[in-house]
Amino acid sequence: MYCSLVNKKISLISFMSAKFLLYLFISTGFLLPAAIFSQPVREKISINRHWFFYKGDPAGAKNLMYDIRPVVTDRNDNVIADTKPTEGVKTETADTVLKKWILPSANEFISDPAKHYLRPAGNPGADVSYVQNKFDDSKWEKVNLPHDWAINGPFYKEENAIVGGGMGRLPIQGVGWYRRKIDIPVSDKGKSIYLEIDGAMSYAIVWCNGNLVGGWPYGYNSFRLDLTPYIKPGQDNQLAIRIDNPTNSARWYPGAGIYRNVWLTKVNPVQVSHWGTFITTKNISAASATVDLAVQIENKSTTDKSIKVVTEVYALDKTFKRKTNKAAVFPTTTILLKAGQQLKVENRVNITNPVLWGPPPAQKPNLYAAVTRLYLNGIVVDEFETRFGIRSLVFDPVKGLLVNGQPVRIQGVNQHHDLGALGAAFNVRAAERQLEMLKELGCNAIRLAHNPPAPELLDLTDKMGFLVIDEIFDSWERKKTPLDFHLIFNDWHEADTRSFIRRDRNHPSVIAWSYGNEVGEQYTADTGAIISKKLYNIVKEEDPTRPATASMNYAKPTMPFPAVMDIISLNYQGEGIRDAPEYAHLKGIRTSPLYPAFQQKFPGKLIVSSETASALSTRGSYLFPVSKGNSSPVSDSTGGDPVNKYVSAYELYTAQFGASPDKVFASQDKHPFVAGEFVWSGWDYLGEPTPYYSARSSYCGIIDLAGFKKDRFYLYQSRWRSDLPMLHILPHWNWPDRIGQITPVHIFTSGDEVELFLNGRSLGKKKKAAFEYRLRWDDIKYEPGQLKAVAYKNGNKWAEEILQTTGVPLQLKISADRSIIKADGTDLSFITIKVTDQNGATVPDAGNKIIFSIEGPGEIVATDNGDPANLVSLASKEREAYFGLLLAIVRSETGKPGVIKVRASSPGMKSAVIELISK
Repeated sequence: MYCSLVNKKISLISFMSAKFLLYLFISTGFLLPAAIFSQPVREKISINRHWFFYKGDPAGAKNLMYDIRPVVTDRNDNVIADTKPTEGVKTETADTVLKKWILPSANEFISDPAKHYLRPAGNPGADVSYVQNKFDDSKWEKVNLPHDWAINGPFYKEENAIVGGGMGRLPIQGVGWYRRKIDIPVSDKGKSIYLEIDGAMSYAIVWCNGNLVGGWPYGYNSFRLDLTPYIKPGQDNQLAIRIDNPTNSARWYPGAGIYRNVWLTKVNPVQVSHWGTFITTKNISAASATVDLAVQIENKSTTDKSIKVVTEVYALDKTFKRKTNKAAVFPTTTILLKAGQQLKVENRVNITNPVLWGPPPAQKPNLYAAVTRLYLNGIVVDEFETRFGIRSLVFDPVKGLLVNGQPVRIQGVNQHHDLGALGAAFNVRAAERQLEMLKELGCNAIRLAHNPPAPELLDLTDKMGFLVIDEIFDSWERKKTPLDFHLIFNDWHEADTRSFIRRDRNHPSVIAWSYGNEVGEQYTADTGAIISKKLYNIVKEEDPTRPATASMNYAKPTMPFPAVMDIISLNYQGEGIRDAPEYAHLKGIRTSPLYPAFQQKFPGKLIVSSETASALSTRGSYLFPVSKGNSSPVSDSTGGDPVNKYVSAYELYTAQFGASPDKVFASQDKHPFVAGEFVWSGWDYLGEPTPYYSARSSYCGIIDLAGFKKDRFYLYQSRWRSDLPMLHILPHWNWPDRIGQITPVHIFTSGDEVELFLNGRSLGKKKKAAFEYRLRWDDIKYEPGQLKAVAYKNGNKWAEEILQTTGVPLQLKISADRSIIKADGTDLSFITIKVTDQNGATVPDAGNKIIFSIEGPGEIVATDNGDPANLVSLASKEREAYFGLLLAIVRSETGKPGVIKVRASSPGMKSAVIELISK
């Protein structure tokens, strides 16, 4: 849910009598009148700055764990991604751990009051020095949030590392403490004070003024804790948060620490509940739309209250600010709210001539804001904004997805949560940059793999018009890694699922919920289907308007598992798994293309490929010979280089269970009832470094970890942006050791025919055949010079590209994605370095070492080159270019405007300087 809380002061003293003021204070039990009129009715305050951080528990501290964990006897995470999950390990809890005190934090999201947890007596941890107000933390590290303690490394390079390749070889493990004082003035007495944490990895436990408040084990979910009973207005108030991040708990890099935003919310006792609004739309036409609003309101005071509920609706302008004129006003409702009671108020309004939310380019992502105000005795006591969009969704089993009546082909990618060299620490600009490049690709949809995102990511997808499948779990009761979510599934699945949906359900970009990915329960017949149905029911109770699904890489049409869900969500099964001759020697799941079988079994359900391809490559590396087929599993002898840990960039090679883009495209085109695909994956991500386990990051992205486009980018663009005149040639044309040798040339284009020229000689025209997506000249003998291709469409010239053999590296070229950034301490500029020859052409095989320096109010927070096997710290200011390219990330300093000067230098080369403006 998007909550933009307005700081609005109420100025009513001028016409209110002293007698009425006294009555107001006595009858409401609220703040003193002066406090009412000098403060906003609801404040949501960032407390990201000025934290103190320390790794490890204090000496002698005991019994601070959430729960007993099983002993890990097999730490090997070098397994194929589609390996069958195994039975979970059950452990007995102990009275010496904190689980019984933490479980009540879930009560808000447990529907049956009889199943609510009772907090035991006592205050565990009170004797631990780190939670006490008097503890001196001045020698701890000073950090701002979001904070990922592991991202700067160092990387673990040893063979049997405590954190291996699967989790990114970074030091995520162990306990970390965060401490911060919070200012609660005397004027806040009588208010509800909440701590809101958007994400902490993992097993977060919070103390306030030495009192155990609560916590949340699942590191991806946002949660809120009520600090009110522990706050001392007018005095120092101390927060202490313990994070406990185990190894062998994930299949990818999870990050470490408080890696998302943290807020302090202050609100009067009569208030809109936590994520307490839900807006849905229907009966949508150009003339009108029906908008339904449900508002959950609670009274945390000790007396009954008569509350008036008023909600106004505003359209948002291009800058996402409310327009002056109201679009609609819901009917006013007055309710009697007893002390300690919660009530849901439901209402409806028609909006005339609505502006609709939809995905570009055919539609626009228009947004509205509903502003709900609660009045007590004529005074506003709470104000809550809910952003939403008006749009209709139809999931047609034959036509696919219809948005506002228009068919929209799903051209999607999967995205993990890390931001490359920045790690898991969320940054709005870094996420926006990823989405901008995906939009350039032609991508219109994101599947969030395999966990809830930062809330701000969905704000971005709303504004930019992406369709989103919002996903929560990668495992249920059966495990994929020894210490993953299966350990807490039984206790926390309901609270995690309900809170996840309540937070996100007002985002128009979210079109469907996924409550599981390739879970082991696919293998357990009716038993697994029963668990699936339990989760499905929870999802539908929280949001009956969107479809619910779980992605399947094993379950077949005749099994009970797929019958539960609204959408048939297939991982790799549509194009087939290990079914081609090149994959016949491999062990594992083997499946022929199953689109027709699923359609026949479930003719009324939409089918989508929630994961496709898992093609692998390293940007700029081309290995010979080149496969003659259109899809092949990578190996050390076919498409792979185990010494340099390259995978050939000819974009024909895949994970063992995967398929090339060409094979996926053909399968989808042969089955037009399929609604589209989500490619695995949009960007490379930390961890899961198939096929070279000693690397740090994945090989499967369309874009590499640094944000540089792989050749595959243009193959997808040629399909997803068929109206864009484009042509891309591979490989590069610098091959001094291959003169006279066969060096195949492949071309990706949105045209339908291409003529290729080598040093002015035509090598002939080729036209795309049915189910053919690249044009290949496989018998070209290399000679240096110029390679030129001209594309045609419908007989007319469409696009062209020229590759030229370059000279030796002589100079550096520097550029920035944005030359003006905000001096807010979070804004970023992404600096690209190209190693060029005397003519300024990028040398595509250059690997020169480059050194960065900076002057002015900014800092270089990370560098990267996109090499999955590079184990130099991501914080290093020195790094080798990778196939001619290198990235540096510059962050502004808070409140310090000015000129930032970034210099890149390399021995024997002309350096490059760029100036940025921070304002």
